[in-house]
Amino acid sequence: MSKLDEILEFNKKFVENKGYEIYKTSKEPDKKILILSCMDTRLTDLLPKALNIKNGDVKIVKNAGAAIMHPFGSVIRSIVVAIYEFDVDEIFVIGHHSCGMCNLSTDKLIEKIIGRGIPLETIEILENGGIDIKNWLHGFDSVEKSIEDSVNTIKKHPLIPKDITVHGLAIDPETGKLDLIINGYK
Repeated sequence: MSKLDEILEFNKKFVENKGYEIYKTSKEPDKKILILSCMDTRLTDLLPKALNIKNGDVKIVKNAGAAIMHPFGSVIRSIVVAIYEFDVDEIFVIGHHSCGMCNLSTDKLIEKIIGRGIPLETIEILENGGIDIKNWLHGFDSVEKSIEDSVNTIKKHPLIPKDITVHGLAIDPETGKLDLIINGYK
């Protein structure tokens, strides 16, 4: 059975048994918080539990490294929408220790891309077109510095109101312990 078939089979039973009822909530976050977090699978259940967050409490945006790579990319777009459409008034940038984006070898990643059948010529075409592939794929050298950079990008963004509080934290993906990097109230 394929992964898709397994998911569809489970989903059919989930809906038939009304498993969704315990998750009903509105689209507005009850706590008026947006969390920018990493896509790491260890955080899927751990992060909400470690923060005492339940379904409907917050908006969660996930990407590789919880990093804002472009001031007008999809992450900032999501934050702007959350502020103006869903009344978010606090933002938590939560990276994590032992993040795969920390010290990511872009050379090895490009080798894997080529190994999966993407021709080297495609990478060269992108680079000749002005895309710095290594920079685009590069993660960061320090989780704490990446969190600081993302917090500063949000705080300095021309579309983010000055009354929005932005915090920076790092979570331990093994224990759920939070380390405060930036207290947005100070």
